[in-house]
Amino acid sequence: MIFVTHQLPVNVPGEPVLDRAAVWDGLVLKANNALPFVPSMTYCEVTQRHSETIFDRDIDFRGERFTERITLEQPHRVTFTRIAGPVLGTIANEIEGPEDDLRLRFSFALVVAGVEGGSAREQEYADSMTGDYLKAVAATLNAMRRLAQVSA
Repeated sequence: MIFVTHQLPVNVPGEPVLDRAAVWDGLVLKANNALPFVPSMTYCEVTQRHSETIFDRDIDFRGERFTERITLEQPHRVTFTRIAGPVLGTIANEIEGPEDDLRLRFSFALVVAGVEGGSAREQEYADSMTGDYLKAVAATLNAMRRLAQVSA
C-alpha cells in the first residue's frame, strides 16, 4: 500500500488571504470538477448523486480511468474513495489549523492492482504519483487564490 500525507500553508505572503469558508468552497468546486485544480487530470464528470454530500465521478488521471465516490464532510474534509480503476483506495483533502494558520492536508492510501506491496515497482509508482499529487495540492491552492482575487 502506498501512503503519503503532505500539508501546505493556505495563506502565504503576497497571495490573497483565504478563510476556512473559501478553502471549503474551493474543495467543493474541486470535488465537482477537478480539471481547473489538478494538472494531471484530463477528464472529470459527476455521474451519480447519492445525496447532497455523496456523489460519484469518473476521472482520467495520468491516462487511466477511475471512478471515485466523493464524500463532503463540511467544513473540514473531502474524501475521494476509488471504487473502480487500476489503483484503489482513499484520498483525503483536509482543512486543518486555526483560522490564522490554516493548512491544507492531502493524504492518500492506495493499492496498485497487480503490484506487490513493498516492491520496487510499487515504490517507483508511488514516487511518480506523489509528485503529481503534490503538484495537485499546490495547484488547488493556487486555483482557490485566483478565485479569491476574482471575487474580491
